[in-house]
Amino acid sequence: MTADWLYLLVPLFLVAALYGTVGHGGASGYLAVMALAGVAPAVMKPTALTLNLTVSLIGTVLFFRAGHFAWRLFWPFAVTSIPFAFLGGRLDMPTHVFKLLLAFALGFAALRLLLPAPKNEVIRPAPIGWVLLAGAIMGLVSGLIGVGGGIFLTPLLLLMHWSNTKTAAAVSAPFIFVNSAAGLAGHSASLNRLPAEWPLLAVIVIAGGYVGARWGSSHARLAQLRPVLAAVLGIASFKLVIT
Repeated sequence: MTADWLYLLVPLFLVAALYGTVGHGGASGYLAVMALAGVAPAVMKPTALTLNLTVSLIGTVLFFRAGHFAWRLFWPFAVTSIPFAFLGGRLDMPTHVFKLLLAFALGFAALRLLLPAPKNEVIRPAPIGWVLLAGAIMGLVSGLIGVGGGIFLTPLLLLMHWSNTKTAAAVSAPFIFVNSAAGLAGHSASLNRLPAEWPLLAVIVIAGGYVGARWGSSHARLAQLRPVLAAVLGIASFKLVIT
């Protein structure tokens, strides 16, 4: 293993653990860590998506077993997001466009982490038309920049009062998994660019994701780390814009 990737093991573990508490795979966090380390954009996207698959699968299983999953809320988002994530994965973007889109996504994720967690309120049914449209948009953007879409889906569910926190996490985890898989399928050639250290990176994020998902699906959260991760995302977003 090269020293460059060795330095990223602890940050990747922490990102996976924190994101795992809310059912996320952590792609935006992995992208931020890699952006700060100067990893090439061609390597960042497939690496983030494949790591995302491993962690989101763990979250899917644990939140489902805890009884928080809602199929009726998941499938309308997934049915349109999957083909559009595949399309987004097939599209090649100039490096500067990729960096700007990624910077926006990281900035959005940072802002979301800094906002206070919404209190439980009356849950409203999600209008099917808006859900299908939102799924398509989130899928396309996710495939383009190499994330699973959880950073967009979770706040949407909570802000629109379509779900409580636990259900939002339980729905986001499989949403991230299917979008990550679709994005990779759309650009399968990018798998050749995975770093040789990928197996160890996967073990690290699986361990972090398990700790986070186990904790988040039962009782506690890593709330004290949210500002730290928000700062990392914000710095990475700024770095992508100016370089």
